[in-house]
Amino acid sequence: QVQLVESGGGLVQPGGSLRLSCAASGFISGITAIAWHRQAPGKQRELVAHITSGGSTNYADSVKGRFTISTDNAKKTVYLQMNSLKPEDTAVYFCWAERVYAYWGQGTQVTVSS
Repeated sequence: QVQLVESGGGLVQPGGSLRLSCAASGFISGITAIAWHRQAPGKQRELVAHITSGGSTNYADSVKGRFTISTDNAKKTVYLQMNSLKPEDTAVYFCWAERVYAYWGQGTQVTVSS
């Protein structure tokens, strides 16, 4: 089992920044990839950023150049640095990890509004 706990969400003005954290625990050795997804009201959940155990990253076109996914293995934490936030970034952000099976966190709300 892998447990994922997100934090760092909140209310931010357009153009602002937030950093989300995802703390992993449990059987984390052997995790092959971790990602951030988001789900806005009335929309399907979508992939935002993805990083493999080898360090390769992939981003949704809508966030390229604004969001950065990174890991701190010592802290067993994955981050999503979000800059130049837009109202359309408003969503619940979920952490996801793959270790044979897929695991999800409970999500953290990000609201971009003036």
